[in-house]
Amino acid sequence: MDRENANFDRTLEAMRERFPHHKFVPVFLPIGSQADFKGLVGALTRKAYLNDGRDSGEIPEDMIDAVEEAHVYITESAAETSDELIEKYFETGELTIEEVREGMRTAAKSADLKTVPVFITSATHNIGTYTLLETLGVYVSAASNRRAAWVKPDGEREFLDPPQKDNAPLAGYIFKEYTDKFGTLTFFRLFSGSLKSNDSVYIPNRETDERFGQLLVVRGKEQIQVDELHAGDIGVVAKLKEAHVGDTITRKGNEKRLLAPAFDPPVYTVAVSPRTQADGAKLGPTLTAVTNADQTLKWRADPATKETLLEGMGGTHIEIAIKKAERLGCNIDTRMPKIPYQETITRTASAEYTHKKQSGGAGQYGRVNLRVEPQDPAAGFTFESQVVGGAVSAQFIGSTEKGVRQALEEGVIAGYPVVGVKAIIFDGKMHDVDSKDIAFQIAGRGAFREAFADANPVLLEPLMKVEITVPEESMGDIMGDMTSRRGVVQGMDTQLGRSIVTALAPLSEMLRYANDLRSMTSGRGVFRMEFSHYERLPEHLANSVISAHKAAQQEA
Repeated sequence: MDRENANFDRTLEAMRERFPHHKFVPVFLPIGSQADFKGLVGALTRKAYLNDGRDSGEIPEDMIDAVEEAHVYITESAAETSDELIEKYFETGELTIEEVREGMRTAAKSADLKTVPVFITSATHNIGTYTLLETLGVYVSAASNRRAAWVKPDGEREFLDPPQKDNAPLAGYIFKEYTDKFGTLTFFRLFSGSLKSNDSVYIPNRETDERFGQLLVVRGKEQIQVDELHAGDIGVVAKLKEAHVGDTITRKGNEKRLLAPAFDPPVYTVAVSPRTQADGAKLGPTLTAVTNADQTLKWRADPATKETLLEGMGGTHIEIAIKKAERLGCNIDTRMPKIPYQETITRTASAEYTHKKQSGGAGQYGRVNLRVEPQDPAAGFTFESQVVGGAVSAQFIGSTEKGVRQALEEGVIAGYPVVGVKAIIFDGKMHDVDSKDIAFQIAGRGAFREAFADANPVLLEPLMKVEITVPEESMGDIMGDMTSRRGVVQGMDTQLGRSIVTALAPLSEMLRYANDLRSMTSGRGVFRMEFSHYERLPEHLANSVISAHKAAQQEA
């Protein structure tokens, strides 16, 4: 409640609009808001709580009517949980504090009643945190009464009904990893069955066995060794080899896995590089350790840009991951990633290239006549021979293709991979003594580069399909901003008080969109982004990319 623009009534109304099938019941009302947030008033007790919530005081005069209205609402919500309470409420018009609390506990734990108690806090000023923590113990269901679900290999779900027991099949889920210089601690939750130290378990996600060593229970920094864990327990084990966050723990022969959370794909990317040569040897293992502990983090080597990329959900997310890597002893530098452009051609062109080298001993000689033709970029690259009369032997045709494919990887105009090209060797010349494999590789590469340069080459840029969900009042800003990014809006929709914009936008314009969207919507907007297809990069932008590549080559 102390953050800028915090508004309790507006937020409560937004929740009710966003989730119309749930009942949101305020347990407390705020005294003030934003910088003036001073404390809480209990809807049930009708008392004011100041500071950390342990001190009570008088209700402000301007809040008396709102508190009475909230008191009636929470009492009615509690009464609806049982026939006994509803009858008493109809007869007397009131319930005791304990009866309301018991009714709200029942409502909050029931999946059918869909009742959501609403609490308010300021963690920064420690207002309402004591009250919230105290009530979590009574509003939240016990671990043994939580419901979990198996997912069969065919995708069908099978629920584990509570209460969960030790004599049921083993079902556990790994939800956290913590790695430091001493090793990795893996945190897991047992939904059913029991597990003993040094037990061997099966990880269906990875189709492998894993031996769990000494089991631990962690309390703060204290690690307590235990011989056995039971259904509902949270346990810790060290130095697992195969199992990581998101994996299911079960027994051999069970191919089902526990239903796991579904995460959106990453939307924020940085290029990473080791700070020193010693850090270079640690980079891969360290990034693997960091991403194994967080399913929303990914890392990969991009063959198009020859960069190592770390992907996450935002700038802060990436910063935290980099700090974790530093704690593991690997210092990493970050920079803006390059865009994985592609090169292609728009017309047919031919070239002849002769490689001739004479250095006193055996020489090198090969001549290649090559034609390039545009084709669908999705088809990648094809090579064909139309040589007749044995001007070039089959052996050297293969050498020519090898040389051409080397040029594909290096690029011709800007250093990016070549796609959408068909190369045809239609003539050439050999020498009885000096023609060699390397000579035709060089001749093929040279002929391809010259023909490509004459075929009106262009750059292709990746377009992303973007789905943006924002408050309705932010729709105009989002539409204008997307147009400024060369984006094309494909659809607009309104769903439960939120506006959804679907658009196609260039990746180059979306690299830091997470930061910009947060600014435009005060942190209330979210978006998903996935690759759609490649399209031609406008000429003025392509020229700047090509010029930058040539400048980098000259500097190198």
